[in-house]
Amino acid sequence: MTVPGPTSDARADAPVPDAGAPDAPSHDAPGDRPAKRIGKRPLSFQARLMLTVFGFVSLIFVVVAAVTAMMLNTVLEERLSQQVRSMVAESGQWLIGAGAMGDAASALDGRQVPPGTILILETAAGDRSGAYVDAHYTIEPLGSSQLAALTLARGEEGISTLTVRGLGDFRVQVGRTLGDTRVVMGQSTAEVRSTIGTLITAITFTTAAGLFVLGAAITLVIRQGLKPLRAVAETAQRVARQPLDQGVVSIDERVPADQAERGTEIGEVGAALNTLLDHVDASLHARQRNEERMRRFVADASHELRTPLASIRGYSELSLRDTTLSETSAQSLERIQAQSMRMTGLVEDLLLLARLDEGQELVYGAVDLTRIVLESVADQRVAGPEHEWRVDVEEEPVVVAGDAGRLTQVVANLLANARTHTPPGTTVTVSLAREGTGSATRAILRVHDDGPGVDPDLQGELFTRFARGDRSRTRATGGTGLGLAIVKAIVDAHHGEIRVLSQPGDTTFEVSLPAKPVDPD
Repeated sequence: MTVPGPTSDARADAPVPDAGAPDAPSHDAPGDRPAKRIGKRPLSFQARLMLTVFGFVSLIFVVVAAVTAMMLNTVLEERLSQQVRSMVAESGQWLIGAGAMGDAASALDGRQVPPGTILILETAAGDRSGAYVDAHYTIEPLGSSQLAALTLARGEEGISTLTVRGLGDFRVQVGRTLGDTRVVMGQSTAEVRSTIGTLITAITFTTAAGLFVLGAAITLVIRQGLKPLRAVAETAQRVARQPLDQGVVSIDERVPADQAERGTEIGEVGAALNTLLDHVDASLHARQRNEERMRRFVADASHELRTPLASIRGYSELSLRDTTLSETSAQSLERIQAQSMRMTGLVEDLLLLARLDEGQELVYGAVDLTRIVLESVADQRVAGPEHEWRVDVEEEPVVVAGDAGRLTQVVANLLANARTHTPPGTTVTVSLAREGTGSATRAILRVHDDGPGVDPDLQGELFTRFARGDRSRTRATGGTGLGLAIVKAIVDAHHGEIRVLSQPGDTTFEVSLPAKPVDPD
């Protein structure tokens, strides 16, 4: 239901600004801003190290394989050339006869020559005859197209490479000529190529197996070597998740002793982190002791000041009843009474904060938060008639578990803060809703105003003690700077959350508290 204020007319039905609406201007607090887009995740140190080792080892293997293959190819071809020379020398007599016969296949028939031998006869007129001994010692004559494609240099008697279509390369030597016929004889290089191919295949598989074994070994060694560093990172992450900004703090996390042994570079890192954590833990304990002493001092001082302040106020009231006082004396006593009342309020606030810090002062029960909101707004309409007050609550009462008096103080302080720090004519809208279901049900209280807003530099410390808003808002009255600090302390004690979203003309204080579901089932 919507309850408009007595001064609202046509604007009574105006929609309540919603800080969470999609089309509302963004005024998130610095902590609510979306994180920057993170680029591609860099490789870990272990991955970079393994890639570097694999790269260098692979490069070395490739270079060694290439050099080995080249050297072996040179040796084998030289050996093949020697075999060709020996074969030509040993077959000198019948090669002369073969030139007279004019047919290479007939000349090879019955001769003891190894497989892969080739014989080519060429007359001065350019007629050619050739034959080839295959792996089964069968003499195969060369075709006319194969012979026509051959290039035989005239006058060459050294070792050279001859390519025969369909058969591959041969190392050949030009033999003696008989009459006008040239005799060319040689051996196939297929065996050399096969040996080189087998060698390269063996090196490839051996390299792959070696890299696999090397990778497994390097992985184990690096993992074992970086284990202390991972222990350091895990310890630092656990410490980073601890709330160190408030309450009793003790850092018990340490890098395991076996991962922080001095003498190794990574072990030194773990030992240094343990030393740092010891120092931080001791400092936090010292801070905690100082805070406890200060808290006790504030509580004791506030408690002790209540009696003399009550006496000052009482005596001033009693003295003001004297009709014989002069005007100057009466004004002085009224001033004394006003300041004593202001000091009493400050002392009460300090005493309340000290007790809340110690976990005291709360009396739990079922609290109708809807009723508190309606009554508090009614009080503010009387205290601030120059403002326009609006209420937006649900038909069903919102019930929370808490201290009724302290929750009333939360609502009253937020409304008083909006009234005090905004100019006359400002519209203040109080909304209360239930969000979530089951055990996750939350009561959401929002106090919104269209005043000048909160200085962005002040928003981060707005709920700290003695924080003042003079830099950003017009102040109609003075204040202690403890109102919002008390609100946060009470909300925290009820396991709730409070935040502020503010920009000029749009300020919202939002309180979230655990609430009772509408349907407990």
